[in-house]
Amino acid sequence: MTDAREFLSPTPDPNSERILPEEKGEAASGVLHDAAIEALARRGMIEPFTPKQVREVDGRKIISYGLSSFGYDVRIAGEFYIFASLDAAVVDPKDFPAHAMVRKEVGPHEAVIIPPNSYALGRSLEYFRMPEDVVGICLGKSTYARAGIIVNVTPLEPGWEGHVTIEISNATPLPAKVYAHEGIMQVVFLRGVRPGVTYRDRGGKYQMQRGVTFPRV
Repeated sequence: MTDAREFLSPTPDPNSERILPEEKGEAASGVLHDAAIEALARRGMIEPFTPKQVREVDGRKIISYGLSSFGYDVRIAGEFYIFASLDAAVVDPKDFPAHAMVRKEVGPHEAVIIPPNSYALGRSLEYFRMPEDVVGICLGKSTYARAGIIVNVTPLEPGWEGHVTIEISNATPLPAKVYAHEGIMQVVFLRGVRPGVTYRDRGGKYQMQRGVTFPRV
């Protein structure tokens, strides 16, 4: 696996010729386009990385994933935790009732069922290593939102790395399907000036998380 330190906080050589980001296919600042995203992904920002939009597998239509014009559509893995317990009197983020979550695994392109008016936690198939001058804004796929399935993810902060834990709410009165190894959300990447303190610098509690991660305080 690529060492994030190779590109997250490079030490510039004052004697080397300066190469502008746009000359390497990277945007100098602002929203990153497809070539800039691919350039960073090739250096370890997204693994595995799909350099195009995939809308069909073995002749079957799927919920799309992969590189788009100004973002990247992330897949959800086959590992889920579904809230299915009536025993917990209250859900407390400071003392999360893990026993209320039922683990479920499904194969590629198989569906997990989320009960009516309930929710599940999943995680990205991709592993992210965010550069120290880039932040990722995550937006749920419209295909799911139009079916009453709401996806929520907080920003991918500069210097953070790990699998993305994905919160999925079924806002309908009926059971809802979510398909493993297919698109679940889009990440839009914004480049700016490196902050004084990155997520890595402050020892963020979700740094290098793998698999589905429950709330931490």
